Amino acid sequence: MSRKTGRRLFWVVCLAACLAGFLLSVLTGPVKTTPGDLLRFIQSHDRVQAAIFIDLRLSRAVLAFLVGAALALSGAILQGYFRNPMADPFVVGVSSGASLGAVIATSLGFEAAAFGFSGPGLLAFISGLGIVSLVYVLSLRRGGFKVETILLTGIAAGALASALTSFFLFMRSDSYDQAVFWLLGSFQLAEWRQAATIAPWFVLCFVAAIWLARDMDLLALGDETAQALGCSVRRVRKAFLVMSALLAALSVAVSGVIGFVGLVVPHWVRILIGPGHRALFASSALAGGTFLLYCDLLARNILAGELPIGVITAAVGAPFFLYLLHKKR
Repeated sequence: MSRKTGRRLFWVVCLAACLAGFLLSVLTGPVKTTPGDLLRFIQSHDRVQAAIFIDLRLSRAVLAFLVGAALALSGAILQGYFRNPMADPFVVGVSSGASLGAVIATSLGFEAAAFGFSGPGLLAFISGLGIVSLVYVLSLRRGGFKVETILLTGIAAGALASALTSFFLFMRSDSYDQAVFWLLGSFQLAEWRQAATIAPWFVLCFVAAIWLARDMDLLALGDETAQALGCSVRRVRKAFLVMSALLAALSVAVSGVIGFVGLVVPHWVRILIGPGHRALFASSALAGGTFLLYCDLLARNILAGELPIGVITAAVGAPFFLYLLHKKR
């Protein structure tokens, strides 16, 4: 099978799985519903059924897809940025910084909402981007920076933010239950306004990533080679860093910390369709959204109560990633 045929097959399978996932999400919930109930709703537009199918279930499915797509695209960008398949959206400290902001908001009872974010979500978004900005500033060296410096600075900043998060949880143990939402991830509080908040930014970053995909292919050859071939290395690297951080911070702000999506999905997609970044970015976004859609279904149905979705992604993603490493080795 040629690479082109494999890509087409991948897209057909992913699109079919995505549509099936949306249908299952709309039909699944505490209130038992059937495909017949959905058809009757489409014909009658009953308000009660609209609240169930549209406001509760479809909004949650759309948000799960958008977050999964954003995390996977962010991971694909950073793996190309660092030229390292082990990189993920949280390697530059976004996850730890956003968790710190959410826990501080929870501990202080901060409830101010804006731009579709709750109080903790707003501080999570601000602190996540703040950590990335700090990492970038600290990585500057005489007008330039090295990729390795950003990576190591991000790890150090993330460790510091995690330590501060633990400190606030220790000081305010009564807020631990609320903080679990941000530390393990969940879509229980999904609303249309959250999906409306993240969607435009995801589309903007997606279009920009596809537009700059050729420059990412050049960066894979090394900065000096890319510069010689006409790539504005420093400007392109800034753009990709901003996009990846923005996508990850938005995702954490609306759903909490969800691991392994940005690490495993791009890695798996690259094996199936090849390393070309234009196809890789688009395919990773579709596969990431579909993957998280099914993880959310498992989180809702695997037990009588709802599991944090971060538990599901870790349980599925970690063994699969170990398999990939073992196979590669």
